[in-house]
Amino acid sequence: MNKYLFGFLFLFSAMLNAQTALNGIVKDASTNKSLPFANIELDNGTKIVSDVDGKFHFVSKENFTTFTVSFLGYEKKIFTFNNIYQTVFLSKKTDNLDEVIVSNKNKANGLIKKVIANKDKNNPQKKLNSFQFSTYNKLLVSANPDSISGKIDSVFVTTSLGKMFQKIDSSDYKFKKIIDKQHLFLAEKISRFQFAKPTIKETVIGSKMAGFNEPIYEYFGFELQSFSIYDERYKLFETKYKSPIADNSLAEYSFKINDTVSIDNRQTFVIHFKNKLKRKGLEGLLYIDSQNFAVAKAVMRVRGVLNITGIHEFSYYPENDIWFQTKKNFKIIKGKSKEATSILGGRISFEADTNDGNQNTKESSDFTYLASETETYNVQFNTTVKIKKSFIAVDVKEDAIHKNESFWQENRNGKLDLRSSNTYVVLDSIATANQLEKKIRFGRKIINGYLPFGFFDFDLRYLLSFNNFEGFRFGIGGVTNEQFSKKYKIDAYTAYGLKDETVKYHLGFAARIGNFSNTWIGASYTDDIREIASTNFAIDKRVFKLYDPRPINISTFYNHKTWRGFIETKIIPKTESIWQLSHSEITPLFGYQFDYNGKVFDNFNITSAMVSLQWNPFSDYMQTPNGKLEIEKRFPKFTFQFTKSLPNILENDFDFGKIDFRIDYEKKYLNGQKSTVLAQFGYAFGALPLTHLYNTSPNNLTKDNLLQRITIAGKNSFETMFFNEFFSSEFAMLQLKHGFKRIEIFKKVKPQLVMVTRMAWGNLENSQRHLGIEYKTLEQGFFESGIELNKIFKGFGLSGFYRYGPNQLSRLEDNIAVKLNFVLDLGLD
Repeated sequence: MNKYLFGFLFLFSAMLNAQTALNGIVKDASTNKSLPFANIELDNGTKIVSDVDGKFHFVSKENFTTFTVSFLGYEKKIFTFNNIYQTVFLSKKTDNLDEVIVSNKNKANGLIKKVIANKDKNNPQKKLNSFQFSTYNKLLVSANPDSISGKIDSVFVTTSLGKMFQKIDSSDYKFKKIIDKQHLFLAEKISRFQFAKPTIKETVIGSKMAGFNEPIYEYFGFELQSFSIYDERYKLFETKYKSPIADNSLAEYSFKINDTVSIDNRQTFVIHFKNKLKRKGLEGLLYIDSQNFAVAKAVMRVRGVLNITGIHEFSYYPENDIWFQTKKNFKIIKGKSKEATSILGGRISFEADTNDGNQNTKESSDFTYLASETETYNVQFNTTVKIKKSFIAVDVKEDAIHKNESFWQENRNGKLDLRSSNTYVVLDSIATANQLEKKIRFGRKIINGYLPFGFFDFDLRYLLSFNNFEGFRFGIGGVTNEQFSKKYKIDAYTAYGLKDETVKYHLGFAARIGNFSNTWIGASYTDDIREIASTNFAIDKRVFKLYDPRPINISTFYNHKTWRGFIETKIIPKTESIWQLSHSEITPLFGYQFDYNGKVFDNFNITSAMVSLQWNPFSDYMQTPNGKLEIEKRFPKFTFQFTKSLPNILENDFDFGKIDFRIDYEKKYLNGQKSTVLAQFGYAFGALPLTHLYNTSPNNLTKDNLLQRITIAGKNSFETMFFNEFFSSEFAMLQLKHGFKRIEIFKKVKPQLVMVTRMAWGNLENSQRHLGIEYKTLEQGFFESGIELNKIFKGFGLSGFYRYGPNQLSRLEDNIAVKLNFVLDLGLD
């Protein structure tokens, strides 16, 4: 009996849901084109708006029988509700429609000008000295079960004998059965936000992610939509667009008034905006308070292969005369576009829809969507707010993943529905059975160039390489991972060159002495070789490359046997630093001698102290239980390194110092282009052998024929400068790059044009000390410019450079360098 009663109740609830679900599309009766952002009012007083495609979907908890649809310049019409998909047709008004539209456009432009003029008065981050609030966020990937037919279809193929049965297709049936019971993914987050001019900080105090014991912390730093609607550049899914209320937005957007509605008992104008310069630009609605010209609600939308929508809802606080954001919604669904779409700031691209429109079959991805809902509560204005560690933008508390169910019930807006509860149960069990976290960990290691095996991560860089001195170099090595210990690590490698027939090796040990600062103290011993005059910044992050093009053509190295002690820390805000003491025994592996104070050195000892640090003052950081992450990279970035020899310590032979400085700058434009600037300076003073001076990264072979000099281009190297052509004890280098949007020549051929100019100046003090090698100096400067055609096909490209200026060579062919290049693109092209 209970079984039948349950079945009856289930069917009854399904019928109720069907009766209150309103689905359809609004269209022009004469042209059959959809009408975006039409106003829909139910007879129970509820108001909704159709989306940018004219579609609407709404589930009401209250019953209704009719709904009214209106659109600027069209006759208002009342429709009777039914529980099927409804196509609503509206007819244009015939009385002076053009005059009405022009008048509304002019009035809309005037309102937008007032919104822009009053931004500082209405922006909470400008008007208020401080505020704080809590948020509940739920992110899910799911689908609407009612949209899926769930039929089991027969698949036929056409043969010479006609159509013949091939198989049963039950994919829709299986997908509907799954999505009826659960979501595909679910994550929840409770945060506390604090603002005290000019700093805003998020503290994550609770987190749950279906299928994971420990969440993917990068998710917390992922900005789906801008925090503030008043930002000059509005961000939607990590991609920036010019805001419709930016200072000069009237030049890029067209505006018109759609309607007037009441929000919190205040009249607002509903203004439709659309980018008139870009087909794939922002489009949406702004609800503008008629009295203070603040934004009371905003709908931001981008259409393409993906349709992306961000909604901001505000509540009015009369005591402060301010609209404060109380709810955010974000949604992604599959769209259609004849143009490719980029997301995540251009890092991932989706191809254009090539469907000719005759195919009616829909796949599960057509129904699947990603949605994020954020609700705000406990809002407080102009109270005393003390922000600890303000340089951290997002702070994830260590106990955030250990909150009990009573905490979640207290902070959620209502209880989880049955589908959400089932999602945790099912995905947790699936993840455990399939060792999902282990597979994700494995994938992360591989992307960074490590192959995990138990408690040891093998470093793929050591397996195989090539240079002119060692020939093919085979090796093995790596570092212990968190399964070995989170407090201690051991790294080691050994390698053997087939040409020089010599074994190289390294062994190091480090201990973690600070969790928040991620401070490590350690020591190592290395017996290996290094390119001469190649000054590196010790703080530079390890970069895994499928290949390293420059060493392939290098013949001049020195051997170093180095003892090293170091401290690596992030204790200084927005700064990473390494402090080290080292002692090296140096042996040049080519015909070189250093004449100093009447003594000629074939080999020498160097004992030195060094500090290397990188300062990223404009970047945003997130603190997690596992350390700091840079979640928003901003420029410029500054890198500084100072090295000083320690006289009379461990038989040090020379007294010298080195100062190195680098500035990195990058600017991404809203049209998809990017400019980068790299400036680097080096200054060595005192007695220092040529092995430890500067060569400004040459990358050209000393071959007579141009075709013989074709090699692989480096990232920041001088492509027309020959190896060992110039040396300096002090130098300055500047590189300018500008990359244009990729151009589709053929479907599979979409190159990116990059213009490059490099220049360098230098000087060599006490040049008479360096014996056995011929070289030039850079007093007159070195200049080259070129063009890179990147990612012509599967990441491969071609570039060409020309050398000019005072150091231009007499033969034209010697000033030209043609290079192959390869850009690893993890996007979906």
